[in-house]
Amino acid sequence: MINARGTFTIISGSLMLPEVRDAIDAAARHYVHLDELADAVGARLAELTGAEFGLVSSGCSAGLTHATAACVAGGNPDLHVRIPDLAGFQKTEVIIPRHSRNVYEAAVSAVGVRVVEVNTRAELEAAIGPQTAMVYVMAGPRVDDSELHTRAIADITAPRGVPLLVDAAAEILTIPNVHLRNGATLVAYSGGKAIRGPQSAGLVLGREDLVRAAWVHSAPHHGFARGFKVGKEEAVGMLMAVEMWVRRDHDAEWAQWTSWLEHIASRVEKVRGVTTRLVQPTGLSNRTPSLRVLWNEKELRLSGSTAVSALDAGEPRIACSSTSSDGLTGVSITPYMMMPGDERTVANELYKLLKNPPPQPETPTLPPAVDLTGRWEVQIEYLASSSTHVFELTQQGNEVTGTHQGEFVSRTLSGTISDRQVRFRSNYPESNGDALSFTFTGTAGGQAMAGALDMGEYLAAKWSAKRRG
Repeated sequence: MINARGTFTIISGSLMLPEVRDAIDAAARHYVHLDELADAVGARLAELTGAEFGLVSSGCSAGLTHATAACVAGGNPDLHVRIPDLAGFQKTEVIIPRHSRNVYEAAVSAVGVRVVEVNTRAELEAAIGPQTAMVYVMAGPRVDDSELHTRAIADITAPRGVPLLVDAAAEILTIPNVHLRNGATLVAYSGGKAIRGPQSAGLVLGREDLVRAAWVHSAPHHGFARGFKVGKEEAVGMLMAVEMWVRRDHDAEWAQWTSWLEHIASRVEKVRGVTTRLVQPTGLSNRTPSLRVLWNEKELRLSGSTAVSALDAGEPRIACSSTSSDGLTGVSITPYMMMPGDERTVANELYKLLKNPPPQPETPTLPPAVDLTGRWEVQIEYLASSSTHVFELTQQGNEVTGTHQGEFVSRTLSGTISDRQVRFRSNYPESNGDALSFTFTGTAGGQAMAGALDMGEYLAAKWSAKRRG
């Protein structure tokens, strides 16, 4: 696979630098006491980054969990062995501003804390109390442009002795660290993204006592976090990635990425009706230039999503993203995980696809054969279990709207019916701290429906439904 999409975990993030691979190989040839290694690596990370201390975790998510545990239990073994049962603990809550609710906060709530959502400075001040373990923020433009930006939060939390943890997973590593300088107590990074360390490694940087406590609450020590084990190979490989980060010529890398995009642009613009736009990044996350390749979908009879699927199914396989702008469809090319020579392959394959798009079968919408309005009991068969959900549907012509009630949450539903063929989609947005996206396809009769369920990252299931009432 050629990665022209970015550092997505599902396509294995980034490729480790050669120096990182060599460091891992060297570490794999020796025994070491892991507490001693963690101490030495933490001190060296402090020297390299300017933070008080550092920790290598088994990915950024694990680092968030260890940092939360440090703020909850402070390295106390009596408390550690009871996590995630926080009954009798003093620190039992984590405050998260609404702008930072996201799917990755599961790493925080895994410690057993109660999440308290706030949206204003007044709400933040009112929420802080003896039970507050920390405040968690997901770094990004939404935070920087809000009333509750990092510095504003730190001005409130620091005098009260409440730690502030910043999740900077996809960001570049800034030295001196921008988040710590803005008042954060701790900051966590993914190791296998822009830093190009091991995919299963992460970094926690910040206040020494809390970082050391985070190590106490991590593997190889027993307790809830034993499964988040980081080996000597990941620890040394991650340290080498940071060593290389401070040595790498980032300006030269940027110039190389830009030249690759310019090569792709010059090739695909030879197709009539195709335009390109070089896009510069905003913020620190996934900081790389990118190329938008745009065209009129009706003229080329090709959508951006279809182009992405075709490139993904091709040989060689190319991963990229769909995009749109000003009524045009297209694809987005991200270069910073590409390897030298990939730009020529991407340019040629995309040119061939745009020059000769695959035929698109027409699927005319037919009048509905049944009215689905009403209440439906939905049986879902997962890989190793089943559950009963409920649809409340309203149909107007071919359009279907309503609600989808699951075990714990209700989400809006919308879709279509053509003759007896149905397609519904329900969505539970990330702003809730979790994200669920279900797509139901199948066939409907007067009193029953059945088909396949696409659950996105959670793979597939089967579903059937019976009308009730």
